[in-house]
Amino acid sequence: MEASAYIDEARDPLIIAEGWVKDGREVALATVVETWGSAPRPVGSHLVIDAEGNFQGSVSGGCVEGAVVTEAIDVIETGKAKMLEFGVADETAWRVGLSCGGRIKVYVERLDS
Repeated sequence: MEASAYIDEARDPLIIAEGWVKDGREVALATVVETWGSAPRPVGSHLVIDAEGNFQGSVSGGCVEGAVVTEAIDVIETGKAKMLEFGVADETAWRVGLSCGGRIKVYVERLDS
């Protein structure tokens, strides 16, 4: 069986991102690039966001998605990628809900056609 047979294309954030870009939407992609401790999602997890705040996927199982979406909209507007970090030592993590005891780094970049 091919590896692609295991991918749920209707829910895969990378496939969704490709479709949104083809549809002319302004899009950012957030990717978990580093984890430490009890992180909610593994490295390589993706969240795709459009300029209107619509999103698919997950970088934290819901803990910090709102903050990542807000930052992604800024990345779409400016075109400047950002590295975000959330963890229990960071007061932002408690404010946005990452209280699982871990830390994550999320890279957010604009996708262009």
